Amino acid sequence: MTSNNEKTTSKLDYSLVFILILLFLASCVAIFSAQASGQYDSNFLVKQIVFYIIGCCIIAVVIRLDSDQLKKLTWYAYGFGIFMLVLLMVAPDSIAPEIKGSKNWFKVPGIGSLQPSEFVKIFIILALARSIEDHHQKNLEKTVKSDFWLLLKLGIITMVPLLLIIREDLGTSLVFLAILLGMIFISGITWKLLIPIFSVGIALISTIFYFVLLKPELLEKYLGVEQYQFGRIYSWLDPYNFQSSTGYHLTRSLLAIGSGQTDGKGYGNREVYLPESHTDFIFSVVGEEFGFIGASVLISLFFLLIYHITKVGMETKNNFYTYICVGVISMITFHVFQNIGMTIGVLPITGIPLPFISYGGSSLMGNMFGIGLIFSIRYHYKKYMFSTTA
Repeated sequence: MTSNNEKTTSKLDYSLVFILILLFLASCVAIFSAQASGQYDSNFLVKQIVFYIIGCCIIAVVIRLDSDQLKKLTWYAYGFGIFMLVLLMVAPDSIAPEIKGSKNWFKVPGIGSLQPSEFVKIFIILALARSIEDHHQKNLEKTVKSDFWLLLKLGIITMVPLLLIIREDLGTSLVFLAILLGMIFISGITWKLLIPIFSVGIALISTIFYFVLLKPELLEKYLGVEQYQFGRIYSWLDPYNFQSSTGYHLTRSLLAIGSGQTDGKGYGNREVYLPESHTDFIFSVVGEEFGFIGASVLISLFFLLIYHITKVGMETKNNFYTYICVGVISMITFHVFQNIGMTIGVLPITGIPLPFISYGGSSLMGNMFGIGLIFSIRYHYKKYMFSTTA
């Protein structure tokens, strides 16, 4: 029963609806132009619209779940996600075929393929948020020891699914780590622990880059790193020396975006052929046809989305909701920066799609799942009229 000092205002977040509509329209425009290259016979625009409809259905279900229900479902969802990743590893090719050298998808009649790791991202966000809140409720007095145990729990929750996919899907693995970092920063863990840990992490990354550039054979032998993964690093650092192989996509992407200049060539007037432009390199299509202005408008849409989620997280007095917002922000922000960064040569190519814009059912449905959590937060938002405590 609602107490006298609070007023529950159940409502739909129309600002978020408006942002999603703009992203949907941008996706349709970009994909329709990208598929005009004639590389594929399939109508990706129609499929993307169907995926958006499915995503809206996911939102309609998730929005009805309040914080208590989400907490109850968290560990079941997380366990289900781990089960799906394990099943993916052992499933026969008839169920989980190898696509482009990776076994990341289930074959689903009527949909095509379904990538479980896209949904595991959301399950990780829920699990991390639940763990942080439970930890703080049980440990009212904050100590270095209690912070260490919290950090250990967060690390284990993330590492279990990470180890199941890291060899098959490096891009999604990086998203898991981005979510973990975002949640660690909001968890309140003391910097006395974080500074040495991050220092070790930076040193480890530097060491890996050293071996990638100078001793790649050791990584192949002892860590099982595939040769094509090295190629992505080499082609990122010097794409024009690899433009006939691993650097082909990057050099074509740079040419497309650069040729768009300030205001672009106009819708449908693409001249640079770029394979897979409807998926990972959709931003190159926007850059060529609409130029710097069009690309800036699209980036501004993402900033607007992230700002809105940040606002929702700051307004709610439910810590569990706040942690969820941080997780969703970390996921979307990393996707946007990594995808756009790789199309302009700032970051290595990892195969991460541009959220809500790139063609792809699993990615879109996973992101819509995350947005559904934000809708749920606003839908069950409680305004405290006479009290400043939750």
